[in-house]
Amino acid sequence: MPQPDLTLTPAGPALAPRYDDFARTTDTARPYVPATRTSSPRPHDPARTTDGPARTADAPVRTTDDPARKAGGPGRPAVGARNPYRLLFARPGTRAFAAWGLIARLPAGMFGVSAVIMIAAVYDSYALAGAVTATGLAVGSVTAPLIARLVDRHGQARIAVPAAAYATLGHLVLALCVHERAPVWALFATVALTATSPNTGGMSRARWAHLLRDDPGALHTANSFEQAADELCFMLGPVLAAVLCSALFPQAGTLAAAALFLGGTLLFAAQRSTEPPVAPRTPAGSPLRAPGMVPLLAVFLATGAVFGSMEVVTLAYVDGPVAGPVLALQAAGSCAAGLLYGRARRTARLRTCLAAMTVLMALPLLAASAGSLLALAAGLLVAGMATAPTMVTGMGLVQRLTPADRLNEGMTLAVTALLAGIATGSASGGWAADHAPFPSFGFLIPLAAATTALALCAARDATAGMTKARRSW
Repeated sequence: MPQPDLTLTPAGPALAPRYDDFARTTDTARPYVPATRTSSPRPHDPARTTDGPARTADAPVRTTDDPARKAGGPGRPAVGARNPYRLLFARPGTRAFAAWGLIARLPAGMFGVSAVIMIAAVYDSYALAGAVTATGLAVGSVTAPLIARLVDRHGQARIAVPAAAYATLGHLVLALCVHERAPVWALFATVALTATSPNTGGMSRARWAHLLRDDPGALHTANSFEQAADELCFMLGPVLAAVLCSALFPQAGTLAAAALFLGGTLLFAAQRSTEPPVAPRTPAGSPLRAPGMVPLLAVFLATGAVFGSMEVVTLAYVDGPVAGPVLALQAAGSCAAGLLYGRARRTARLRTCLAAMTVLMALPLLAASAGSLLALAAGLLVAGMATAPTMVTGMGLVQRLTPADRLNEGMTLAVTALLAGIATGSASGGWAADHAPFPSFGFLIPLAAATTALALCAARDATAGMTKARRSW
């Protein structure tokens, strides 16, 4: 057992304090005199009081942002190095807005499935159900950037609350129209009312970007958490919607999703302490004018086609009750990889992430060619691990390219491009499933989409130049 260090003080020998080395480095102007160890507290000890100039000289305040603590200073474990998420959520207010934002986002994975189930159950037409939900997505792709622009201009609480209330009303009216078996045109007109849903994920990322604007490492961890949260919502949401609609009544999923969406958005917006202030308007214009934004959105479009096509071709290949759980493994792999990526000390380049995705997307194709369902499940799990790092890196680029006063609009444009890619991939995957010359043919579509995204990224790097303003992806 090592012997304790002793030091000489005016009162005689005493145990050297744990912060000895750290305190010596912070004060070179006068000799270091540690306090003697006694059995009773001494309020007059300058190293222990809460006021007075002696504190900064002898014993600086140790906070969660203390560099010595993060780096594992003398006598202190490197807490930040071991668990960056613990430091991330130690900041005041972060747990509240992250939790309520997660609840507000969960219905995003419920509304589409619930609408398909309830419309197909009443009208006995999956084609009608798919057309109605596609109409909602199409209108949302137009209105979402406009809603985000209003959020940037007037603040999250002032815009998100009425927009969420209006969208919730649209979902309730749609459920009522289906229950009363209204004319088909009424379904298309009503679903357009739901397109005012605010982008809660984008608003949550904007809060992190504001709180962590001077800490790129912590912002990387926060973006990784947000991506893992998105994957969790789209993994649990469809399952919850299917269970509610089948166990209770066809409209149960829509009603539950509406309650979660409105309640979560209200409580998220109520966290005013972490809401980013409205930035002064600049003449920067639309984020589309930012150098590199349009090529990046093209990459998001091709990446969305990977997700949309993989979902459809997997469902068509498995074609049974186990199709949902098998497909959920891809989201599970992405969620796990996102959390691990958030602990990394360095971020990868987007081109590297896309290259990894392209390679891993070949695994489901090989597994399906072998005819093994178990191998396909394992292939989807591993292939999904490339999703979160790619999205985290891509969203980080969006945050860097977008002007500060239009951050929500920029991230919403990225989500819109992603959704457009998902719709394109779904259509392509459906066509491949119907015209497949062999069972695994459909899995060529996500592989081709990933290759296209990689090619677009590489082409941008080849033409953009290597200056600081246009550094390589």
